[in-house]
Amino acid sequence: MKKIAVLGSSGGHLFVLGGKDPQALLGEIVRQAEAAGFEIRHIAFVAASTSMDHVTDETTATVWTQTADGPKPSTEMSLKEANKMAEMESNKIAAAIRNGEVDGLILISADPKNINRDAIKAAAERKIPVVGTGGTSMAEARSMGANVISASGTTGTNNRSRAVGYISAFASEWKTKYSPVIGKTTEADTSNIWKRINLRSIMMSSLPGFIAMALILAIGKIPALNPSIGPLFDILIGALPIIVAVVAAKQVSGLDEVGIVAGVVAGVLSVDGGILGGIVGGILAGIFASYLLNWSFRRRFPATTASLVAGAIGGLASGILVYFVLAPITLWMGNGIRTLIDAAIAINPVLAGALAGLLIWPAIIGGVYHAAILPIVLLEMEQTGYSFLGAIDMTGLVMVSAGITLANIIAPREKSEAALALPGFIVNVGFGTFVEAAYPFMFADKKIFGTALFAAAASGALCGLFDARGMAYVPSIVAPTLSNNPLGFAIAMLAAMGIACGLTITFNKTSKKVTPQEA
Repeated sequence: MKKIAVLGSSGGHLFVLGGKDPQALLGEIVRQAEAAGFEIRHIAFVAASTSMDHVTDETTATVWTQTADGPKPSTEMSLKEANKMAEMESNKIAAAIRNGEVDGLILISADPKNINRDAIKAAAERKIPVVGTGGTSMAEARSMGANVISASGTTGTNNRSRAVGYISAFASEWKTKYSPVIGKTTEADTSNIWKRINLRSIMMSSLPGFIAMALILAIGKIPALNPSIGPLFDILIGALPIIVAVVAAKQVSGLDEVGIVAGVVAGVLSVDGGILGGIVGGILAGIFASYLLNWSFRRRFPATTASLVAGAIGGLASGILVYFVLAPITLWMGNGIRTLIDAAIAINPVLAGALAGLLIWPAIIGGVYHAAILPIVLLEMEQTGYSFLGAIDMTGLVMVSAGITLANIIAPREKSEAALALPGFIVNVGFGTFVEAAYPFMFADKKIFGTALFAAAASGALCGLFDARGMAYVPSIVAPTLSNNPLGFAIAMLAAMGIACGLTITFNKTSKKVTPQEA
């Protein structure tokens, strides 16, 4: 039986995607591991009371460890105390790794530089397979020499999909048969229903629907296909409020299929309110469905009837409320955000693009991107299928990261950096994501960080100059076809990568190498 250790924390972005419920997060990993015949032998997991992006002196935490009865938390303590305890547990895991007692390591928004440093070093020494999520931490783990066989960010994931991803990677590595365990919720949990309302999480989980719409838009530009494909774009735009309503209802209700049905009913009736109308309708559907199900159980309704009441009446009540009352308000709000962006661009498009490009790296590093910018990108896409901030995302983040990683493949300061940069470059170019791949190089040299800011600002200015709008999260070769100005967008993308690559190579070649004596 393969033995696995788990290190990490409830994270920043992860917090709203399951990290704030460590029992469910860790329990899902244990369940999926057992399904594959693996054992979760060790755990050192810091569960904070708030997102790590918004830590204050009031933040508390518990440390979860593995026991004979499964994952269990410590008593609640300050985050500083929890980090110290987690470091001690992580060091114990490091010893276990060096003693050959651990076969694989899972990192969940881990801290390779401090708390989990020794354990990751031990994993690198023993060359055991490492999997995990958290763009920054996984990039740092790889830079330390860890044998990372699977890594990604957390956008669009949940506790189950992450756990299945971890165990699938190990099963493939160890040539083990594995079928994911898919459980079902049997009763609504209304105790934390208000905490499950999170606009950021709803929008990000709905992202695949927006990508589908953008792809249809690109295919529809082919003259031979336009007559048959073109109308699909309008259909998908009309479906977006339904998509976000379903996601919202499922997340808020915690009822799986019942929540999905309530979300569909509410979403169909909320279409006139736009994306925000769908979100409001879905949130209300989730709340109503959750409470109605418990209300039905308290009155000893049969389970089938209780589900029908929750799904049907919950969806209808919220949908009707949006249709007759809230739709004009939500539609006005969505249009207002788009109008504000258009007004800023109209004043000085080049300056607006340069400023957006300059600020987008600090935004993603500071945890603002997923909270504010990505939802606005999706609101922009609601009407046309592409976005100005989406173009800045692709040029200022993805292509700049691709340029920095490409430079460290071509002319690295140390040979080991080429191996570190290659996977990030492939994901940047091939999938339009994982911009954290540039972090190890940016944070190691202020000149490279400045290069990222300059290249992003320059490419943003070009987006403004060409009035180019687009979208990230797609292969770079496809991205220009999803833009209103394919040539202008392609120029901005190539400029971003070219500037970042050229300056990084220059700084790599001119930087002073550290000698062993100096080190």
